[in-house]
Amino acid sequence: MSKKEKLYARIKNNQKNVRFQDFCTLMEHFGFALVRISGSHHLYQRPEFEAVMNVQPKQDKLAKAYQVQQFLKLVDAHNLQLENEPEDKADEQ
Repeated sequence: MSKKEKLYARIKNNQKNVRFQDFCTLMEHFGFALVRISGSHHLYQRPEFEAVMNVQPKQDKLAKAYQVQQFLKLVDAHNLQLENEPEDKADEQ
C-alpha cells in the first residue's frame, strides 16, 4: 500500500482529526489543484469540474470535518481515483 493509499484510508476512517495539511495533500493526490489562497481560504479545483472547493483550517490546524466529508462524498460520487506519480508511470513502461 502506497503512502497516498494509507493517507486516504486513514482520513476515510477518521474524518474528525485530520491535519489540514494532510487534507490538502489528499485533495492534490486526487487531481485537485490549488487555484488560490485568500486569507485562510484555500481554493481547489479539478479541471473537469466548474465548482471550486473552498476549504479552510480550524484554529487548531485541523481540517473541518464537514469539509472532509464533502470531499469524500465527491470522490465517491464521481468515482475519482488517486493519481499516479511520474515515477510510478516510469515503472510501468
